[in-house]
Amino acid sequence: MPGDDIAVHTNRLAGEKSPYLLQHQHNPVDWFAWGQEAFAKARLENKPIFLSIGYSTCHWCHVMERESFENRATADFLNTHFVSIKVDREERPDVDKIYMTAVQAMTGQGGWPLNCFLTPDLKPFYGGTYFLPEKVQGRASFVQVLRQIATLWETRREHILETASDFHQKLEAYTAREPSELALSPDLLAQAATLFKREYDPHWGGFGGAPKFPRPSQPAFLLRYGMRAGDREAVNMVLRTCERMAAGGIYDQLGGGFARYSVDAQWLVPHFEKMLYDNAQLTHLYLDAFLVCGDARHAATARGIIHYVLRDLADPAGGFYSAEDADSEGKEGKFYCWTTAELSQLLTPEEFKIAVRHFGVTEQGNFVDHSDPDPLPRQNVLSVADPRLAPGEEELLASARHKMFQARSGRVRPHLDDKVLASWNGMMLGALARAYAVLGDESYRAAAEKNLAFLRSQLWDEKNKTLYHRWRQGERDSVQLLAGYANLCAGTLDLYEATLAPDHLAFALALAEAMLAKFYDPAHGGFYDSAAGPSELILRCKDDYDGAEPSGNAVAVLALLRLAAMTDGKAFAAAAEKTLRLLAPRLNEMPQAVPHLLLGLDFYLEQPRRAVVAGPPEQAETRALLRAVHSVYQPNKVVMGVAGGVDPFSRTLPAKDGPVVYLCTGTACQPPTRDVETIRKFLAPPPVAPKPG
Repeated sequence: MPGDDIAVHTNRLAGEKSPYLLQHQHNPVDWFAWGQEAFAKARLENKPIFLSIGYSTCHWCHVMERESFENRATADFLNTHFVSIKVDREERPDVDKIYMTAVQAMTGQGGWPLNCFLTPDLKPFYGGTYFLPEKVQGRASFVQVLRQIATLWETRREHILETASDFHQKLEAYTAREPSELALSPDLLAQAATLFKREYDPHWGGFGGAPKFPRPSQPAFLLRYGMRAGDREAVNMVLRTCERMAAGGIYDQLGGGFARYSVDAQWLVPHFEKMLYDNAQLTHLYLDAFLVCGDARHAATARGIIHYVLRDLADPAGGFYSAEDADSEGKEGKFYCWTTAELSQLLTPEEFKIAVRHFGVTEQGNFVDHSDPDPLPRQNVLSVADPRLAPGEEELLASARHKMFQARSGRVRPHLDDKVLASWNGMMLGALARAYAVLGDESYRAAAEKNLAFLRSQLWDEKNKTLYHRWRQGERDSVQLLAGYANLCAGTLDLYEATLAPDHLAFALALAEAMLAKFYDPAHGGFYDSAAGPSELILRCKDDYDGAEPSGNAVAVLALLRLAAMTDGKAFAAAAEKTLRLLAPRLNEMPQAVPHLLLGLDFYLEQPRRAVVAGPPEQAETRALLRAVHSVYQPNKVVMGVAGGVDPFSRTLPAKDGPVVYLCTGTACQPPTRDVETIRKFLAPPPVAPKPG
C-alpha cells in the first residue's frame, strides 16, 4: 500500500490532460507521457522503455496501479533500470494498435493494462497484460519480470536489439496489406452470415459464449443481410439478441445505457464500465430493430440509452464525455447493485414485492467481485427476471423504480472520464441524428446540432482543414486520427439526412476530402490510422479490425460510398472500392473480424436508393416527408435535399405545389410524390418470409 510520502508525491503526469494519466500523477514511478522527452532520455541513458497502456475506466488497470505502481520498491526499480511511459489508449489508439499487435503476436493474447518493453528506438521485445504483484502457480511476479529484463539488458543487450529488429520486420510484414484480385461478390455476404449464425446463442441471444460483448456491427450486419435475403432466421436472431440484452443486467435497468460487456452468457452480470462508443452503436442497432419489427420496446431502449448519455455524459458546451468507471469507492459495481435489506428499507411492502420479483433480487445475491479482497456480500445486479405485470403492478413498479433511482443518485458515482474524443462523438452525433429522424424527438435534434457545433468550434481547424482528436477542459491535443475523421464524417452525414441542412453536407465533404489527403494510400488503397508526415510511430498501420469499435477503414468506406451516392463524387467511390479490394481477403477468410466492413460491402454491391426531398427543410411539410422516408428500414439508401453539394441532377428537381419526394435508383426517378405509402413501398426491402412451422 502507498505510504504517506506517496500521497504528496507528484510526477510529471500532473501536467497532462488525460484523466488516465492524471490517475497516475501521484505514483512513485517516474512516469513520462508518450513523446520526445521520454525517447531522448532512453537514448541518452541507453535504457529500455517500459510502456504501460490503459484507460481511466479500466478495472484491471486500477488493480495493477494499486498493487505495483503505488509500491515504492517496485517504483524504485523501474526508475533505476527503465524509462517508464504511460499512454491513454483512448487518446492514442494508433500507439495502442502497434503495441497491442506486438504483444498479441508474442503471447497469443492481449488486453488492458497492456505492458510492453521497448528498445530506446521504440521497438518491442517483450510484453504482456496484467502482471501479478506476487508469484502465483508458476506465473512470475511483476518485479521478477522487471529484474529478469534488466539483467538481460545488461548482459545480452545486443541479442535483445537484434531480436527486436527481427521482430519489427515481422510486424511490418504482418501489418502490410497487398491489393487482391478477389471478387467483391454477394457470396462474401452470404458466407459471413452463415458463420455468424453458427455462433448464435439460441437461448440467451448474442454470438459466442462468456464473456459476451454486444459488438453491434455484427448483429447490424446480420439484420441487414436477413432483411435483404429474406432470411427470417437471421432477423429473429438479431431481434432476440436485442430483447435479451435489454432485459439483462448489462443494461442499466434504472438509469439507461449499456455496460461494456457481460461476464456471463446470460447478459446478467456486466463489467460495469459504460463507454460512449458502445452506447452510440447500440442506439443505431435498437433503432434498426424497431424499424424492422415495430416493437416499441426497442424504441424505448434507444430512448433509455440517449437519456443516459444526455444526463450523465454531456458536457454543458455540447460535447460528450468518454466513459464511466466500473468501480466506485474502490469496489466494482457498488454504485449499481442492491441488497434485499436496502430495498426493504426503501420501498413499501407492495413495491418491494413487485421490485424483487421483476428485477430478480434475492437474499443470496447474484454478484460477487472476486478481485476484491473484501467483497461486498449479497449484491444483486438488476435484470428483468419476470416481465409479467398484473393490473395495478405497473404503477407500483414505476414508483419503486423512481425511488430506487433517486436513492442510487445519492451514492458515490463511478469515476467519469470527461475527455471529449472526435471519433466517439462522431458516433454519438450519428446516433442522435438517426434517433431524431426515426422517433421525431426534437430534443435529439437539438443535442445533435449542439454537439456538431461544439466539435467544429473546438476540434476542427477550418483554415487548415484539420480535425484534432481530444478536447478536455478547454484544451485540445495535436493528434490527428483516421477514426476521428471517418466517424465524424459519418455522423455528420446522418445529421444531414435527418435535417437536409446544406451546411452539414458541406462539412461532411470537407472532412472526407481532408481524410483522403491525410490518410489514404492512393497506390494500394486503404487508410492509415495516423496522418502522413513526421511521426514517432514505428509503423503506419491500416487497421481493419472491427472490435468494440469499428475500424477507421470500415467507417471510411461506408461514409465515402454514401457521399458518392449523394454528390456523384467519383473520387470518393473509387477510394472506397479500392479499400474494399485491398481488404477483400479479410472479408473472405475472417469475416468475423470485419463485420462493419461487411456493411460497406453490402452498400457497395447494391445500387442505393435515393430519396430526394424537394422543399424548404424548415417547413413542417418537408419534415413530415422526411419522417416518412426515415420510417422504413432501408440501410442502403441516401436521403438528400436539392440545395448545396448534392449531385447536379438532384439540384434540378423542383418542388411541385409544395414539398415532394423524388424516389430514384441510379439515373431513373419515379414521379414526385408526397404519398407516405408510396414512399414506404419504394424504400422497403423485400418482405421476409414467415418462419416455417
